Amino acid sequence: MVDGLDGSGKSTVARWIREHYEARGDSVLVQAHPSDRLAGRLSRRALQERGPMMFVISTAFYVLDVLVSVAKVRTEFRKYDDVVFVRYLMGTAYLPKRFARQGYDVFAKVLPVPERLLLVDIDPDKALRRIACREDQQEMFENLPSLRKCREKILMLSDGWKVLDNNGDEAGTRRLLEEQLEVWDRTLDGANGGAGTDPAASDGELTSG
Repeated sequence: MVDGLDGSGKSTVARWIREHYEARGDSVLVQAHPSDRLAGRLSRRALQERGPMMFVISTAFYVLDVLVSVAKVRTEFRKYDDVVFVRYLMGTAYLPKRFARQGYDVFAKVLPVPERLLLVDIDPDKALRRIACREDQQEMFENLPSLRKCREKILMLSDGWKVLDNNGDEAGTRRLLEEQLEVWDRTLDGANGGAGTDPAASDGELTSG
């Protein structure tokens, strides 16, 4: 699972993960949310509007979109060796702060949660600059005050996540990602017949410092 703030680089990191596992011979699916399905398109369209009603509509269609993806994991997604979900649990960080933790806990109990949780972190100012370079219409939370509030809530909810610092250059971020993937791969290989690596040893934040 790859999650994070708007403009944090989630899609780029997910693409690198796909390339990493395809190089190992795996078939990989990257499933982003909102997706290109009807529910995802309606969620995105509502996010490009303003007002409480549009937020409620976008949230409803976002949840539906995620539920459809979860259902497909047990059916058509099974033909892939690896499935990477982009934006999943941390969508709850866009709820008001008093509901964010509650929403996250409900999602985590109801939905399947993988062991590999990667949070792509970035400074909100840098995220906004990345968003400004995109051709897509700006969404309701893609402004500096909202990004700062969302990042605060995302970090509040990040217990148990591996945090990937994406404030540096692309080469540095990709190197940090590869290091983490190698740790996870050794853990998996160990579980499949070797001593492996203790997952607890990799808890914390990935930084270039």
